[in-house]
Amino acid sequence: MLDLDALYREHADTVYRYLLVRTNSADLSEELTQETFFQAVRAVDSYDGSCKFSTWLIGIAKNVLRTHYRKQRQQPTVSLEDAPELCGASAEETLFSGAGTEAILGVIHRVPEPGREVLYLRLLGELSFRQIGDVLGQTETWARVTFYRAKQSVVKELKSND
Repeated sequence: MLDLDALYREHADTVYRYLLVRTNSADLSEELTQETFFQAVRAVDSYDGSCKFSTWLIGIAKNVLRTHYRKQRQQPTVSLEDAPELCGASAEETLFSGAGTEAILGVIHRVPEPGREVLYLRLLGELSFRQIGDVLGQTETWARVTFYRAKQSVVKELKSND
């Protein structure tokens, strides 16, 4: 029999930090960590020991996070100005919300490919970086780097237009 309390004390911080990096929100990370352990308790009989327990928990956390984002997408759709909140509002992304939709789309339209397509898929299509990589036949890391570089060029142009 697994000592669930000891396992929680040992692995909760790892799960929380994983979710914090993915969500950029302490409150949401706490909530999803609790949900992860709730799901783990429900499925503890399926743990077969073929991987580390922490790896198994991170797998559950990934599924909990996907479910959370899927439920968010079923809520009323948001405008492009709200896109930074979906992607974890950094200082640069907050600039997107300060400009008008037409201005942003105009700047994005001038971004060279494949950056433009990655921006569209992320901000308008609300796809994860993994999904973007799959769609474009690339890796998740490639999608992240391409998005970051394209976003930086948009932010730079938006700042220069002010």
